[in-house]
Amino acid sequence: MDEELHRYDEYMAHARGLALKTRSTVLRIVGRLLTERFGDRAIDIATLRPAHVRRFFAQQAKLYSKPIGAGSVVSALRGYFRYRVWLGDAVHGGLVNAIAYPANWALSSLPKTLTAEEVEQLIGALGQPGPAMRRADAIVRCALDLGLRSGEVARLSLDDIDWRTGTITLRHTKGRRVDVMPLPTTTGAAIAAYLRHERPKTASRAVFVRNLAPRDAPVGPDLVRKTIRQAYGRAGLPYTRPHLLRHTMANRLLAGGSSLKEVADVLRHRSLDTTMIYAKLDSRTLIKVALPWPGSAT
Repeated sequence: MDEELHRYDEYMAHARGLALKTRSTVLRIVGRLLTERFGDRAIDIATLRPAHVRRFFAQQAKLYSKPIGAGSVVSALRGYFRYRVWLGDAVHGGLVNAIAYPANWALSSLPKTLTAEEVEQLIGALGQPGPAMRRADAIVRCALDLGLRSGEVARLSLDDIDWRTGTITLRHTKGRRVDVMPLPTTTGAAIAAYLRHERPKTASRAVFVRNLAPRDAPVGPDLVRKTIRQAYGRAGLPYTRPHLLRHTMANRLLAGGSSLKEVADVLRHRSLDTTMIYAKLDSRTLIKVALPWPGSAT
């Protein structure tokens, strides 16, 4: 079992480029199926039938409260079966399509964003005196101005910032790409203030480091999320999700006249389909296709 999962993990990492967190979830699901079916015996994929897969999925679906969670089980199993087909193994022809994705209407929800007034409220609450306040300001600016994810903020390095050209390089992204982005003046000023006046003396090359021991260690994504939640609280905003700032940044780009393709490039989405949900926020374009209300003169 361990050897099988290790080989599949290497395939997902090198052939498909999946992130560690995604691979861990997939391996956990596939491991459950193989354990239930084969136990301590040798894995014989040829003996696995669609009925076995459907019965396993019915059990696993009970662990998830939302369709998207159960959908991850379908995705994990289908990916594994395709991998075994790719190896040339005798896989039953119906395994890949043995289970269907639960109904989960794509783009059905409206992305939650901060209003323009709330953005000003959040920005107005920056610059307060106190321990780690400059670090907090810089972290909020990275999320609000650049749309960085919490993990991307935590992994920023001093070597990623080119002060002369005004650019920042993102090397450890969810899409496993290297992207160079312009560094907004407000973001650069907040980072520079933190580096000059608050960042502890350390040999670490991380931009954001811990204030408490061990000081040579960079902050983690959890601290970034906590910092943004605290910034909401200081601004009097009733929010907790740091990802709101990423949605807000996309909405501000659309309001400023950017196209969906430009938003996708800034957010570093691999597929434009991921960005399509923001089309619902593009009031500038939607108003051009709006039809008059029946019975109304306008």
